[in-house]
Parts: sequence; structure tokens; C-alpha cells
Amino acid sequence: MREAMDPWTFVAASYVVGLGATLGLVAWSLLSMRRAEKRRDAARKR
Repeated sequence: MREAMDPWTFVAASYVVGLGATLGLVAWSLLSMRRAEKRRDAARKR
């Protein structure tokens, strides 16, 4: 039996957190871009 901690659990968790944060940032950017395009189109129609 080993007393040392297994680092791969933390490595996998950090990849999951990093990937989740990246996907969240991409979704946020996409929604912001769509809102900006709607505002631009509304300003052009005036």
C-alpha cells in the first residue's frame, strides 16, 4: 500500500476545469458578439 497521493486525479481535474472554463468563455463571447451585431443592425436601420 502506498502513502503517496496519486497526481493523475488532480491532472484530470485541472483539464476538466480548464476545458469547462474555455467552453464557457467561448459561449460568452458568442452571445456577446450576437448582441453587438443586433445593436449594429438596429443602429443602421434608424
